[in-house]
Amino acid sequence: MTTADVTIAEPTPRRRLPSPRHLVLLPLSLLMVIPFVYMLGASVMTKAQLNRFPPPLIPPGVNLTGYRQLLSDSEFPRWFLNSVIVSLAIVVSQVVLCSMAGYAFARLRFVGRRAALVLVIATTLIPFQLTVIPTFLIFHKLHLINTLGALIAPQLASALGVYLMTSFFQNFPRELEEAARMDGCSRWGVFFRVVLPVARPALSALAVITFIYAWNDLFWPMVAISSKENYTVQAGLATFQGQHRADWPQIMAGTVLTTVPVLLVFLIGQRRFVQALAGAVKG
Repeated sequence: MTTADVTIAEPTPRRRLPSPRHLVLLPLSLLMVIPFVYMLGASVMTKAQLNRFPPPLIPPGVNLTGYRQLLSDSEFPRWFLNSVIVSLAIVVSQVVLCSMAGYAFARLRFVGRRAALVLVIATTLIPFQLTVIPTFLIFHKLHLINTLGALIAPQLASALGVYLMTSFFQNFPRELEEAARMDGCSRWGVFFRVVLPVARPALSALAVITFIYAWNDLFWPMVAISSKENYTVQAGLATFQGQHRADWPQIMAGTVLTTVPVLLVFLIGQRRFVQALAGAVKG
């Protein structure tokens, strides 16, 4: 018997046992999911079932009246379209402007660079409620109140986006930029052809954060918008609940439809979102 006839058995991979962290995280995850599951079940209940005390936890049947009334008797499709327009415009604007500002703070050398960056980040300490009146007066002078432009303009850029992109570009290897400059590429060419393609994780994270914030914003749309046709979904759903009545089937159905885009955006950009945040923390 030769050594060539001897086969070495590969070790059987060991099953990975759950860590103690999973025993804590699993119940917490289920606790976080319960409200969404109940919201989905409540959206297919009738008014009588939801007004019962206590309301049933599991729907006795599937009733789509809330969805039909929401889509036919209200302006929800228009509100949904308004939210899509506003959110996408804000996402595109912040991805462009915050990436340019972050690259400038990380690479360009100019007087007062550090002080300017500190001032930009310090604006996050000022609650928006303190600036809502001056902001309203400014947009009133510009004749933008009660338009979608009033919802887009205040969020064209953000201090969080500038800080996130600055942290990413500070960890970006300078050798790639120097090689591109030696090949005759301009500063703008380096930024668009070399830097931005590598910065996709940070850009994806910024896009996810911006979309979620813009989509869920309620306070400023309720202040700046007065006509129903210009409402976003969050402001429109608020009109379904009054002092003496609340159309809970429509509210639950609208909440389900409003939550779906946020979940899709987060699930699509989850991996790059975590990569970018890890890079920002490391920087």
